[in-house]
Amino acid sequence: MANNLLKGKRGIIFGALDENSIAWKTALKVKEEGGSFTLTNAPIAMRLGKINELAKACNAEVIPADATSEEDLKNLVAKSEEVLGGKLDFVLHSIGMSPNIRKGKSYGDMNYEWYLKTLDISALSFHKIMQTLEKLDAMNEYGSIIGLSYIAAQRSYPDYTDMAQAKAMLESIARSYGARFAKLKKVRVNTISQSPTKTTAGSGISGFDVFFDFAEMMSPLGNASAEDCANYIVAMFSDFTRMVTMQNLMHDGGFSSTGITQDLIDRLTK
Repeated sequence: MANNLLKGKRGIIFGALDENSIAWKTALKVKEEGGSFTLTNAPIAMRLGKINELAKACNAEVIPADATSEEDLKNLVAKSEEVLGGKLDFVLHSIGMSPNIRKGKSYGDMNYEWYLKTLDISALSFHKIMQTLEKLDAMNEYGSIIGLSYIAAQRSYPDYTDMAQAKAMLESIARSYGARFAKLKKVRVNTISQSPTKTTAGSGISGFDVFFDFAEMMSPLGNASAEDCANYIVAMFSDFTRMVTMQNLMHDGGFSSTGITQDLIDRLTK
């Protein structure tokens, strides 16, 4: 049931690929709650995904942008303000890609050029987006900026390789830019550390199904779905969370605070 939590609010949603993605589900929920926004993704991702279908459903304009390009970001922010009729209230950074993972490189055999690309796309882009927003004075007071993270930023997981460092960097940027943006404009910056989620990108990681099942057994509430995450993002975009900033918010059904569960004990003693 919609509650108009975002009525009159404007923003940008990065990273919607297809109906399985968190950004896609967030866009639908933001629209339902009265928000308006532009959609953006890199041109190659747009060719692979279905973003135009989402745009039609949400009556939103699509503005292609490479999030690693400062020029593309300047154009995106300026055009979004023009399309939406004013400064922005929310931004979702739902971007992550590792060429090393895509090409099956092990952690002991990294291609370092690809490693740097992982960090640029998945983490440094978060800083570039916020720096652009600041330089263009594009955010309203008490606006909310969210980046999506994963617990591999704090713990070791096989096959997550260089994305683990990217997520750690993302969370660090949120704290550092969060402190700056709060003083400058009272803008909130947070990351949400989501359960393993069956998105197109997430499912591409080797061993993902085992990851997912383990987390399900270790989480008292079970894994948080993409829909649950979209709801949480809407709450973080709303005025009900005006004093929350510089946090890495665990959205994982209790996984991060659980030592072991009876479900896992039962599985291991069979």
